[in-house]
Amino acid sequence: MPLYLKNHSYGEYVFDWAWADAYARNGLHYYPKLLSAIPFTPITSQRLLTNKSEVQDLMIKALLQMMGKQQLSSAHVLFPDKDSADAFSRAGWLKRNGVQFRWQNENFDNFDAFLNILSHDKRKKIRQERKKIVASGVVCKPIKGADITSEQWDFFYRCYENTYFEHRSSPYLTPDFFQQIGRTMPQNILLILAYADNEPVAAALNLYHQTTLYGRYWGAVKYVPNLHFELCYYQAQEFCIAEKIQYFEGGAQGEHKLARGFKPRSTCSYHKIAHPQFARAIEDFVHRESEGVDAYTNELEERAPFKAMLVES
Repeated sequence: MPLYLKNHSYGEYVFDWAWADAYARNGLHYYPKLLSAIPFTPITSQRLLTNKSEVQDLMIKALLQMMGKQQLSSAHVLFPDKDSADAFSRAGWLKRNGVQFRWQNENFDNFDAFLNILSHDKRKKIRQERKKIVASGVVCKPIKGADITSEQWDFFYRCYENTYFEHRSSPYLTPDFFQQIGRTMPQNILLILAYADNEPVAAALNLYHQTTLYGRYWGAVKYVPNLHFELCYYQAQEFCIAEKIQYFEGGAQGEHKLARGFKPRSTCSYHKIAHPQFARAIEDFVHRESEGVDAYTNELEERAPFKAMLVES
């Protein structure tokens, strides 16, 4: 299983900073902790790299032994697929629920066919947003990995850096990282650039394979109204339609995705806390949080942007 020893909680998309703070206020060390996840990537996938339940159970027992031997505060398994999740549930780990947004390509012939399944007001709003981009003179250009130049990677990194600086944070990944994935996995990369007066002003990076496109990073060096929606959603949706990619994973957070045709879907994580009193307190918090997540998901589903379906009696 992918497993890391971490001294912080950055880049996880399942937030436990409050747990770490509670430990610190009580004179205890929350870090280092064990984490099973894909770094910087909130994607549901296999965590126990076997489908044999008896082997899975042994692996989870070994994980607990490692926690005890290293005297670690906790272990955390983020975004497991159903098979891995069932194993941790079977072992009695604490389940924490979450929500992400995913768009589905229902074999649309073109973008207008997708718009046609939306309600009138949502369809009208998207068309207005796209018209404003055209009127502004901005031109968007999707570029597959093999065709991305070194200069375009450099510009993307400027945008990537700028997004973090605007949020008073520091970028995790280096320019060399992006150049390297451009060389080693170009068949899985889509970079969408926006140009104004033939000069690049914004960029959005996506990773994809046969069935799913994953929106990853976005940034701009110039503010253009509605450009974020165009570059991060509409251009990517058009790409999925053209390439017959079934799903577009929009990632964590952002109710604005709902109005762009994304649907909420449940995610989960599993946690084991070594300290008995903190384990009870965190379990109580997670159960209360879960009620809020359920209510939030129901609210999102009620706000779905699709046409009302007529049911024949």
